[in-house]
Amino acid sequence: MTETGLFLTLEGIDGSGKSTQMRLLAEALRGQGQSVVTTFEPGDTNIGRIVRQAVLELHEEVDPMAEIFLFASDRAQHVRHLILPALKEGKIVISDRYADSTRVYQGVARGFSPEIVEQVIGLATGGLKPDLTLFFDISVEEALERTYRRVTSGKTRDRLDKEKTKFHELAREGYLAIARREPERFRVIEANVPPDELHRRTLPIVMEFLAQNNKK
Repeated sequence: MTETGLFLTLEGIDGSGKSTQMRLLAEALRGQGQSVVTTFEPGDTNIGRIVRQAVLELHEEVDPMAEIFLFASDRAQHVRHLILPALKEGKIVISDRYADSTRVYQGVARGFSPEIVEQVIGLATGGLKPDLTLFFDISVEEALERTYRRVTSGKTRDRLDKEKTKFHELAREGYLAIARREPERFRVIEANVPPDELHRRTLPIVMEFLAQNNKK
């Protein structure tokens, strides 16, 4: 357990369905009487919204060093002003992305050394780690197809959406490497299925974890 609440993070390459699963999971847990806070990175604080615009929404080149520090600044604000206060109140916090995204996108995909990545993460988080991380694993081909359908339906592409296939392949491989290193924290869920089926796969994993941690 983290503080007095439970910290759950959802990870995956773009198009894996994280945001939808966070909504469905929060609804299910609230229906069972749990106090749940949902959040996301980058952008769920006032500073975060500025960072999101600077890093993801501006259509200009962003230096990788600037990128990693901008994400870190968002995370520092996120942890101290949103996540930790909710955990101290005994709530379940579910975040769409957290530090593992930096490990795979800025570390594996952008090429920063693990030492630099962990230093930046440590400074931003103050050592706060998720109790449980769900990785929604989807093929890069399916992810890119979902992103394409999203864009053609009128939603805006961000900078990560425009990265080449190899970038997304490296990110997926990075997540799977973390899963192998940290099997106690990380759960890999096959996500090449419709949202309702994915939710049916996800909820029992979370409920078992809650029961083990006496969050009933």
